[in-house]
Parts: sequence; C-alpha cells; structure tokens
Amino acid sequence: MRQIILFTDFGPSGPYLGQMESVLRQTALNVPVINLLSNAPIADPRLSAYLLAALRHSFPVNSIFLAVVDPGVGGERKAVVLQADGQAFVGPDNGLLNTVAVQSQHTQWSEIIWRPERCSMSFHGRDIFAPIAAKLAINAADDLLRPFDRNDLSAWPHDLAEVIYFDHYGNAMTGLRYREAYAFSANQDTKK
Repeated sequence: MRQIILFTDFGPSGPYLGQMESVLRQTALNVPVINLLSNAPIADPRLSAYLLAALRHSFPVNSIFLAVVDPGVGGERKAVVLQADGQAFVGPDNGLLNTVAVQSQHTQWSEIIWRPERCSMSFHGRDIFAPIAAKLAINAADDLLRPFDRNDLSAWPHDLAEVIYFDHYGNAMTGLRYREAYAFSANQDTKK
C-alpha cells in the first residue's frame, strides 16, 4: 500500500503543512498522509539529508517521501524525484536527497518537468512537490518526469560525524549510521 510521508522544516504551526496536505488529498484522496517530521534542521538541506536517510527505514517499500527543506526555493536548483530501493523521494535538488542516494543500492533520478499554471516563487512544496507526490501515489506521474544521470556523488559522505538533530526530549541524533558492535562470544579464547 502506498503512503505519503511528509518531511519538512516548516514547523508545527502555520498553514504550510495543511496547504500541502490539501493538495495531496485533492489528487490522492485515499492515500494515507503521515507527518513524519515538520522540524527538520531549518534551511539546512545538508543536515536534513542525514536525518531523512535515517528515518526512511521505518517505512515500507512503495512509500513516497515529500521532503521539503528548501532555502533556495525560486532559484536555479532542479525539482526532482529520486527512486531509491523501492521508495520515492520528491523534493529539491539541493543535497536533501543525496544521503538517501549514496546509502541506497538502486537509484534513479528524474527531473520534474511539469509546472502548474500558477506557481509561487516561494512555496514549491505546495505548488510542485505535493502535486507530483500525489501523482506518484496514483501512478500518474510518468509524463511529468524526465530521467537524468546524476552527477557523481562519491564525494558526498555516507555518514556525518556531527549532531544533526535534537528531539523534544533532548536526545541527540548524529549523522552516523548504527553499526552493531562486535561482541565476543562466551566460548572465544581471549588469552594470547
């Protein structure tokens, strides 16, 4: 089953989340919408990229992430869709989706070539990204996208040794992925 996951830096108050959800429901009425995070690092796509990559693993294949942390809205950056290991990510091409891409096995990038009749210079989340996420959810976006070859992301770090987020309780999250520690078995001879 498809679901649309919201990941933004909009904050919990104000009209922005409601406006995007309204757009989603106009096209994909029966697709569940989950507000995963509305307080991603403000205007910081680099740090947000590591948080998005960490949180995506709680959601199944076919989930569509509407990810908007976009300080360059109205500028030269592309509007894109990233297909990564069975999940889709819709958002700006400003680094926000890069960590998902470098940590995934299978990726395909597409530029959003569709534009609405009326498009704000400052709210592409509502005017471009939400309509495309809704169209993806109902399998109606093929003619609105153009695949492209991503520039090499080998210089983009897979992990980031920085604190990227503090939750409501004061817990810190870093940009490092969890690695299970190598435990010594009870039968292992530790004498040299």
